[in-house]
Parts: sequence; C-alpha cells; structure tokens
Amino acid sequence: MKKKFNNLLFGLLCTSLMYGCLPTKPLPNSERKIAKFEPADGKCLVFIGQELNAIGGLDDYNDGYLDHFQQRPAGFTAYTVLTPGSESFGFIHKGLDGVTTTDDWGDNKSNMSLQLADEDYKNMALAIGLGMVHHDSAVAYGKRDQLIRELGNFIKEQSPRPIFLRIGYEFDGHDWNHYDRDNYIKAYKRIKNIYDEMEITNVAYVWQSCGFMSSLEELEKWYPGDEYVDWCAFSFFGAWKKQNMIAFAKQKGKPVFIAEATPALEENKETVLSNQDQARVAWDNWFTPFFATIHQNPETVKAISYINCNWKAHRMWFDNPTFKYIDSRIQTNPILMKKWEAELEKETYLMSSDNLYDKLYGPSL
Repeated sequence: MKKKFNNLLFGLLCTSLMYGCLPTKPLPNSERKIAKFEPADGKCLVFIGQELNAIGGLDDYNDGYLDHFQQRPAGFTAYTVLTPGSESFGFIHKGLDGVTTTDDWGDNKSNMSLQLADEDYKNMALAIGLGMVHHDSAVAYGKRDQLIRELGNFIKEQSPRPIFLRIGYEFDGHDWNHYDRDNYIKAYKRIKNIYDEMEITNVAYVWQSCGFMSSLEELEKWYPGDEYVDWCAFSFFGAWKKQNMIAFAKQKGKPVFIAEATPALEENKETVLSNQDQARVAWDNWFTPFFATIHQNPETVKAISYINCNWKAHRMWFDNPTFKYIDSRIQTNPILMKKWEAELEKETYLMSSDNLYDKLYGPSL
C-alpha cells in the first residue's frame, strides 16, 4: 500500500510539473484582489499576434487570422520599443516604431494605429510588447521619459479600450535581451509611475518571463512588486514544461497571461502546420498541453496570445534555432482549423463582443 501511495504521489507531482502546477501555497481567495481587466474564474481572454500579415483584417493585409475565422478574438498583440538609434536587421529604430508608422525591424510590418482605426478591430483589447533592450539603463534614469509620455498619451487616447502593457517582456531571456536586473526593475517602475502621474486608467501592467529559465527564487529577485504588477506572464514555446510562472503567480495572487505562444516543439525541428503529419504531431505535443494548461488552472490562467505567423519567412528568425522552421498559421490547415474553432467554442474562452469591455472593467470598479 505504501508503495502504491508513493507511486501515486510521484505521478501527481509529474503531472503538476508538466502542466505548470508546481506545489505551492496560493494566496487564499479571500485575500486575493481582482487584477485590472481580469475576467471571472474559468474565463480566458483570447489574443492573436503579432504583426500585420499574421492578424490581417485590413485592405492591404488580408490573409491573416481575421480573414479566415468568423469569431474575432478578444484582443490582438503588437510591439514597439523605447530604443532610438538601435539597429535591428537593417532597420534603425526611432523609438515607438510600429505605433503610428508602418515599420519592419525584421519580424514583418507593424502599425498598431492602422489596426486600432479599422472596424474589424472594434471591441478588441490590445496587448503591447514594450521592448527596451540595451536601453534599460536609459529608461531607468529618465532618458526615455519623452517617449514614455508619448506612448502614454497614445494609450490614453484609446480609452476605454483595455491595453495590456508588457514592459520589457521576457526580462529573463538573458541570452537575447541582456537586461540588468536593477535597471530593469527601476525602468519598469518608472514607466508605471509616469503613467500613474498621467492618470492613465485603461492600462494593465504585465510582467513577463521567457518561461523556462528562472526558478521561483530567481523570479522573486526580478519581481517589481505587487503594487507594480497587475498580471504575471510567460511565453509558451518548446520549453513550456520548465516554466514556474504559474506557481509564482499563485503565490502572489496574480492572474497569468500566456503572452506569447506558438508550436515550436524543439530546436531545429520543422513544424509547418499546412503539413498534415507535422500538424498532427503539433496538436498532440503542443496544442493539447497548451489547452490543458488553461483548463487545469481556471483561477489563474486568464489570457492567452497565439502567434499566428509564418516565422520562417521573417528575416529576424532565419538563424534562430527555435523559430527558423516554423509556420504556425492555423488557417493553412482545414483540419486544424476545425479543431481550433471547436476548442474556442468552449465557454472558457472570451472573444470579442459588444460588452467585452464591460466584462473587463466591471471587476475593477
């Protein structure tokens, strides 16, 4: 009997490790404060990303997600940076690239203002990935305040559209983002403090790990503090089994945003979803555990963003071992489309609707 009990305990631990449910002491519900734009338990916002061709729905960009799926997502993901003068794949950043101008710094064209002005994007939230690589010190010590305020005014102008601001996303992606911990935390806090001063009310602050590098102790060292973080977040790629953010968020009483997700199964492995055999492998080994992570954490995982793009066609990823062979466009495979649509028809998922903003603002009032 003791042996059977130990085997059962071991099995439960393995399942917890696999799906991001590390043993932890979550904050009791009675002590947990509902976060900005957090939906009800058991509900999960669906975002799609992350550039113009991937999302579509525009006259000049008309073969993306919105052009193939009738049910529109609750939000979309876009990116910009606080890094004037930095070079990225032949593009010299001006700062706030891709906000009001059409820019391509290696990951295809971006212009969130085009999307925000289009009827197809009505009643959708926006998640902004705000990069500051090699400029975290400049942000921390006030040298990027003008850009921060310009972005703040842009965000404020979108009210009441909910904006999820991912400041210095993948802060612990040390091999590619190279953030200094002290500067990163100071920069994160400075941005929020400025926006509080500007009385911006339609923004939620998202603190995003890369999802596989940091232990619980390391996450704690990078944490800006409860008063600065509305949502915890992480990326869900090939190394999703190693993430600790769900356990960390439960300890802090914060909801989780899976802010970047695409079926990258392992390094240097081709996953082209138009290939039925590869799509079947991706469904079994990535999509299924991805959805399981949502369903097994109904009080914590409250938002996801699927990156629906042809990674291998973007020069930023030509030499990247994780993404250089990936085409994650769901619409390229009719069988996969039906499976995806069937999953999103479940009551768990929140999509775009006339009263979506009411649902997100309500608990925060």
